[in-house]
Amino acid sequence: MFSLELDSDADDRDLLIAELWELGSAGIVELSDTRVRAFFEAAADRAALLARYPHAAVREEEHRDWVQEARDLLQPMEVGRRFFLVPEWRDDPAPPGRFRITVNPGLAFGTGVHETTRLCLEALEELVQPGMTVLDVGTGSGILAEAARLLGASRVIACDIDEEAVRIARQGFVGSADAVRSATVDLVVANISPEAMIALAPEFARVLRAGGTLVASGFNASEVETVTAALATTREVRQKGEWAAIVAG
Repeated sequence: MFSLELDSDADDRDLLIAELWELGSAGIVELSDTRVRAFFEAAADRAALLARYPHAAVREEEHRDWVQEARDLLQPMEVGRRFFLVPEWRDDPAPPGRFRITVNPGLAFGTGVHETTRLCLEALEELVQPGMTVLDVGTGSGILAEAARLLGASRVIACDIDEEAVRIARQGFVGSADAVRSATVDLVVANISPEAMIALAPEFARVLRAGGTLVASGFNASEVETVTAALATTREVRQKGEWAAIVAG
């Protein structure tokens, strides 16, 4: 068994982790916000991996259950006032008063660990009202869509341009907001890159009903001004660490 230790910008860390899982990693440990170690079985194509990540540090590893050790690092967590996120291999019950959401930390973004996901969940628990129609753009592993459903939304539309994300989430369609009818959505939640947010801003405005709300995240605080310039009236900016979310409408 061997490991690759890689540097990554904090913005790209989750995408790197998803890519490493897809390449067959047996387990991944996040060493810091900008550095990860991915473990591979001896039979893995080391040459191909090093060609893909030429600056990675390679280390020979003793034979241990790295899958289990990586899983042990991802514990159940309480998010906001209403949610309890549990990795799919655990059976921990939700504490009283909290909704239990099973998460698959495999290939799709959205385990609840990342600050942007938590920002969105906390906004949803305040903004979703029973009977609403909610659109989750860039659904990833489907956590935000499931949260909206548990909070009482009567209709939840989930979409992602990544076919693998839609498969993992077991819901939604492959595509984006441009496939949704105009003025049919009460709340849009989008945890996507700032570039995608800006490009889709006109579509968000189109699909929202009068008085509708957009919860936008997936970017850091330094990018807020650029994103807000493309959106409708900003009501509030929230922040966790260096990451931000915007409530607009």
